[in-house]
Parts: sequence; structure tokens; C-alpha cells
Amino acid sequence: MEITKKQFTPVEQNDRKNLDFKAGDTVRVWNKIMEKGKVRLQAFEGLVLSRKHGTESGATFTIRKVASGVGVERIFPLYSPNIDKIEILRKSKTRRNKLYYIRTKAVKEVKKRLKSITISREDKAEDVVEEKSAE
Repeated sequence: MEITKKQFTPVEQNDRKNLDFKAGDTVRVWNKIMEKGKVRLQAFEGLVLSRKHGTESGATFTIRKVASGVGVERIFPLYSPNIDKIEILRKSKTRRNKLYYIRTKAVKEVKKRLKSITISREDKAEDVVEEKSAE
């Protein structure tokens, strides 16, 4: 597998530095992946939880998405040559710069949904038992 300079060129730092996204925004990151000697793009779309180290060379940002009912988080370096482009899909206003509390909030929400599903199934089972006993 030979990697050419054309595939992984250094990013335009001014373009990445001027990207205006912050915690709470929804973004889509196009990541370059090497497979069988070819480069393909894979999108990772989700909510920005944090952005660290401003615009310096080691700047990173964390994105969270829910895939098949499981929360997935990835940390991307802002100036990585593996990132093809970053699209800002939705802007939102937040009161905090780091939205780590969303992790526990999402878990609590899922637990509430599961409780409501199990209760409704039990209610239906009781109704069926009552109907059979009435006959």
C-alpha cells in the first residue's frame, strides 16, 4: 500500500482555523480511510460536545452520535490530514462550552423509554389474563 502525497495533503490551516463551530452544533466530518490501496470517505455526523485548545496546532473536538442505540464518541484533531472536510449542519445556542452532561442525560432518557415499554407490555398481559378468566 503506497500512500501518495495527493491523497493525504496537508490541510489549509486558515480554512480550519476560521471554521465557526462550537459545543452544541451538529457537524458532519468526512474522514479518509485507506482500504485495499484506495482512499474512501466516511462521514461521522453528530453533536459537538467540546472543542479544546482553541486554534493552536493540537486543537481537538469531540463528537457524539447514537448508532443503533449505542452512544459513540470520537475525538478528532482539528488539523488532521485524515479529515477531508467538516460540514456544519446545525448551529445551536448553549450555555456551556463542554456538554459532557449529555452522556448521562441520554442514558436516563433511554432508561425512561425502557420502563414505559415494559410497563405497557405488563398491562397488556394483565388485560389478556382478565379476558380469559371472564370467558
